[in-house]
Amino acid sequence: MPLRLFLLPLLAPALAALVLFLLLGWRLDALFVSLATLTGSLLTLVAARDALKRQLLSLARQVRIRAEGSPTTGSREDERDRLEEVANLQGAIDSLHQQLSARNAGLNQESRTLTAVLDGMAEGIWVTDAEGTVVRHNDALRDMLQTPGNISGQRPLALLRNDALNEAVIRACREGASTRLELPLEGLFPRMLAIRVTPLGKDLPGSAAVFHDVTELRRLEKVRKDFVANVSHELRTPITAIRGYAETLQGGALQDAVMAPKMVDIIHRQSERLSELVEDLLELSRLESREVKLQVTDVPLAVAASRAAEVVRHKAQGKKITVELNVPPGLVGRGDERGLEQVLLNLLDNAVKYTPEGGRVVVTGALEEGRCVVHVRDTGVGIEPRHLARIFERFYRVDKGRSRDMGGTGLGLSIVKHLMSAMGGEVRVESQPNEGSTFTIFLPAAVPTASATG
Repeated sequence: MPLRLFLLPLLAPALAALVLFLLLGWRLDALFVSLATLTGSLLTLVAARDALKRQLLSLARQVRIRAEGSPTTGSREDERDRLEEVANLQGAIDSLHQQLSARNAGLNQESRTLTAVLDGMAEGIWVTDAEGTVVRHNDALRDMLQTPGNISGQRPLALLRNDALNEAVIRACREGASTRLELPLEGLFPRMLAIRVTPLGKDLPGSAAVFHDVTELRRLEKVRKDFVANVSHELRTPITAIRGYAETLQGGALQDAVMAPKMVDIIHRQSERLSELVEDLLELSRLESREVKLQVTDVPLAVAASRAAEVVRHKAQGKKITVELNVPPGLVGRGDERGLEQVLLNLLDNAVKYTPEGGRVVVTGALEEGRCVVHVRDTGVGIEPRHLARIFERFYRVDKGRSRDMGGTGLGLSIVKHLMSAMGGEVRVESQPNEGSTFTIFLPAAVPTASATG
């Protein structure tokens, strides 16, 4: 407390008493009365100052406890002994504390809601300060970056060794510029991330970045491009042949009694190949889009194998290939009858196609571990191990030149895979070069009826 504020209430009563007694002519008594008044004022001021100090210290202690978030403890002083000014001050502090508590509760709720929203997003997000240091992020970003350590407090260049991303963050912080870029991530699970970096805006320093995992999208785009390229290539061959021979016939070869029939026969074969390709494409498209409604019933596998073998028998006889069927008559699987026959027909057709003259194709069936298993073995050229993982892909060919010479569309095994998947089964392949191949299909076995088991 300043000295003048302390002396004024102390000396004022004594001076007033001294002046009063001097005016009354009591000079000697005036001195004693002034001293007594001064002493009383001093004692009163000290007592009042000590009480005020205690109340202010108590009030400061309560304010400090509340600021730390702890509940107030201990007995409160009697309101009658409290100075009115201190009581008013405490009332104002209590009111301010209530307002701040309500505001803090609202801010905490907003923060929790924002955190829940960010962590619930599939996209990764980070927010940086004006220097480009990450100050906040969500859970999805940690999964995308595959970073075991702490992300907050790191610079972009320390998290991702990519200069383009680091420069984009700097431009957003300093120049307010937005940037889009794609970033490949190497590692055990390679990924492709599409990133948009923007300034925070509204006079807020720093930047924000949103990470989209576009790995599957880019893979599908590549599949689509490869599919279009493969279809275009497969269609070009028969169309070129048909057009070329048709133009030759129009140019005068139609009158050639020897060449004209041969050219017409080639046009007819190429048109059949073109029709088969279109039909296979439509069938594969329907299977992939699940437009084909399969009728799952009990299918005798011996009958299905016999029907498929009958279709390829003429081709097999032309190459002196023996087709043997060793499927038990009682082997019954659950599947679509037409779809199952198509699966076996495609497998048998491939076996005959890639088996040299005088070879053998053997179809065997059995019940193994509660499933129906059918093996289609051939003594053909076989497949190298590096091709086995991709043998069921669309248009994938082990020997492209030889496959086209044999007239295949390159879609048969892909159709087999989709049909088996749709029927709740699967298909596998085992093969070695020059030792033949074995394609195996697995189907759920039919549940025996009471009459059959009785």
